[in-house]
Amino acid sequence: MERVTMTIRVCVAGATGWTGGAVARQILSSEGFHLTGAVARQTAGKDLGTVLGGPPVGLTISPDLETALAEPTDVLIDYTSPAIVKRHAMTALERGVRVVIGTSGLTAMDFEEIATIATSKGLGVIAAGNFSITAALAKHFALLAAKYLPSWEIIDYADARKADAPSGTVQELAEELGQVARPREELPTSQVHGRPDARGAEIEGTHVHSLRLPSYVIAFETVFGLPNERLSIRHDAGTGADPYVAGTLLAAKEVLRVQGLVRGLDRLLFA
Repeated sequence: MERVTMTIRVCVAGATGWTGGAVARQILSSEGFHLTGAVARQTAGKDLGTVLGGPPVGLTISPDLETALAEPTDVLIDYTSPAIVKRHAMTALERGVRVVIGTSGLTAMDFEEIATIATSKGLGVIAAGNFSITAALAKHFALLAAKYLPSWEIIDYADARKADAPSGTVQELAEELGQVARPREELPTSQVHGRPDARGAEIEGTHVHSLRLPSYVIAFETVFGLPNERLSIRHDAGTGADPYVAGTLLAAKEVLRVQGLVRGLDRLLFA
């Protein structure tokens, strides 16, 4: 019997951005996906292929998600901004469209609301602060180490212009470390003299320090400490968006099988 392969109809919000553009280019050349919509306000009305630096592809960029979703769509991939990603996710779910969220900046409460709607609709949402497979491995290894090592902190590195702090990757990691264990504190923050806030933000018990400086793209490092030894698990991203494409498209396939919210690419890789 001949096997029938379904083509997944995808809309990309932020389709001309750094990561969204790389994802859109890959979808345009893919046999397993069909790009039904593209959202980018500043280039609305133009052909997506031309804006991405290639030949015309016959797909006009929409000014908003509602317009783009007028075409039948299976999955929304969002790489926009913290200010609009939640509204995009809610809009898509209300229209029966599954969602892959690559945009960072959502809070735990935001995710709870998205999860509630997704579950009530019987639809899937996959969100990750970082869709790089190597970043997913770094997160997985850190969660594994936390089962055996009692003390750790996280350093969050990014470009000086990155608006959210910490990054979505580190927010996600710190929250999930808190589900594994709480790090041991030799000196509680309340007993620190001088400026207790210099100890960093505390997320589910983990101290997080966000550096925002020129020359960084994005990186994170979980540092575990024991007497006379340390373990550092670090991931550094380069200047291109290619590492995020494969993980994003994997999520776009898997979200068709998911009900409710799944946070983290590692949850797909190591389920």
